[in-house]
Amino acid sequence: MKATKRLHDLGQSLWLDNITRGLLTKGTLRGYIDELSVTGLTSNPTIFDHAIKNTDFYNDAIRRKLLEGKSGEELFFELALTDLTQAADLFRPIHEATGGVDGWVSLEVSPLLAYDAVSTIKEAAELHARANRPNLFIKIPGTSAGIPAIEEAIFKGVPINVTLLFSREHYLAAAEAYMRGIERRIASGTSPRVGSVASVFISRWDKAVMGKTSEKLRNRLGISVAKRTYKAYRDLLASQRWQKLANAGALPQRLLWASTGTKDPQASDVLYVRALAAPDTINTMPEETLIAFADHGAVDAVLPADGGDAEEVLSQFAKAGIDAETLAAQLQREGALAFDKSWNELIDSLKSKGNVLGKA
Repeated sequence: MKATKRLHDLGQSLWLDNITRGLLTKGTLRGYIDELSVTGLTSNPTIFDHAIKNTDFYNDAIRRKLLEGKSGEELFFELALTDLTQAADLFRPIHEATGGVDGWVSLEVSPLLAYDAVSTIKEAAELHARANRPNLFIKIPGTSAGIPAIEEAIFKGVPINVTLLFSREHYLAAAEAYMRGIERRIASGTSPRVGSVASVFISRWDKAVMGKTSEKLRNRLGISVAKRTYKAYRDLLASQRWQKLANAGALPQRLLWASTGTKDPQASDVLYVRALAAPDTINTMPEETLIAFADHGAVDAVLPADGGDAEEVLSQFAKAGIDAETLAAQLQREGALAFDKSWNELIDSLKSKGNVLGKA
């Protein structure tokens, strides 16, 4: 039995952190579903930028859209929605079989709106309506402006993947926003069954402190933050407040591990997948990490519900001068800026490719 199947049987969903038109047209994504237990998919501007810039799969569609007068963000969202609605249809049987818990794909609002709550809410609702798929998440960053946008979007019935979370505190803020949105729906007499996941980024922690601590702490910060966050997640699911919502029919906002590709060339290429095995969670991983784990991964330990040694290890980082709260805020700011940069590069790539195709 492949390690991916063992993880799936443990109760953790394996999602692919990638989308290209080639994955769809060549049947590769279908193969990952059938052979590697993949049950969902995430995307971001960087992924689409690489796909559009480095392949010819989008050329004909870009030509047609240009002739229709489409450009910039409008052109991108048309291309992205074409891919993601096809992917959503592939995962639809899983979505239905799991009662809406699994089988999701994700599309991000413009990262340029990260600190504009009103515009974020508007774009999230519009994109979800255009997709017209029950299993398509709209990604909203869990920034200070994003938190009220998440609550309002959930209240409006838009399924949300909360992204750019880096700490337990970031996760709890996202969970609070989700629960407030659900509570408002219940109070207004509407269905509480609105899907959501909270995406906590892991490997960027270790990249940020590389070379700043002793060797014994190497690649342990991200996993310790994950353990601390997982404890908060389990505690929340056991809380009276959540049980009341669950009894009313609400779906749990599942915890998702993001940024789980190994960035340290000296570490195992499946380091974070092995370390973050846990029931009722999701691991969205790059294609190369998924393939590597299927080939030589193993499922041995499961994340402890009580956080295990998280606090002990984090105290060692604190003694080494690493302030987790300050670093989490820094990583979120840097993440938002990186998404802005990727978005601008994506729009520039579309413009450049459009110019070339137009001349051709």
